[in-house]
Amino acid sequence: MPVPASTVVHPAWLRVSHWINALAVLVLATSGWRIYNAAPFFDFRIPNEITLGGWLAGAVQWHFAAMWVLAINGGFYLLMNFCTGRAWRKFWPLTPRALLRDVAAALRGRLVHADPTHYNAVQRAAYLFVWADLALLVLSGLVLWKSVQFPLLRELLGGYESARRVHFFAMAALAGFVLVHLVMVALVPRTLVAMLRGR
Repeated sequence: MPVPASTVVHPAWLRVSHWINALAVLVLATSGWRIYNAAPFFDFRIPNEITLGGWLAGAVQWHFAAMWVLAINGGFYLLMNFCTGRAWRKFWPLTPRALLRDVAAALRGRLVHADPTHYNAVQRAAYLFVWADLALLVLSGLVLWKSVQFPLLRELLGGYESARRVHFFAMAALAGFVLVHLVMVALVPRTLVAMLRGR
């Protein structure tokens, strides 16, 4: 059933915080790649052309600046989601049966998205995964930033070097989500219109 064009899909606070978060994540990822290149732990380096900062100290400055933007704006985003009840309406209930059904439909190319005001189980799981992944990024990032001040957290993550890997893989998972998210937006372009106009 078509949704009327006047229906508000995304309120203004959500759209603004979404785009600020997206910019912060882009800066964090590209500056983080430059930081990784300074001391890689795998046999590859990220091409410098797609990194931000120019050199290690510059990348660290960009990373810390974007970190605060994401922390403040992301905190606002989560607070508003829970205070307005949007989190409960959009992301719950999420049952294993519904998730398996929608994953199977998606793999067959039959997952419908006729109503942009309602998230299917795959979308709910994906967004909840991103929240958990961002929490892991923040926790591992705290260890990398202030390792001495967070000794218990450092030990829970297996030490400083282990926290580096946790941070790297959590960022890779977030980059994977962003890639899939962009593909889905390309397949259903009206979702971009809704994120820009709200309707």
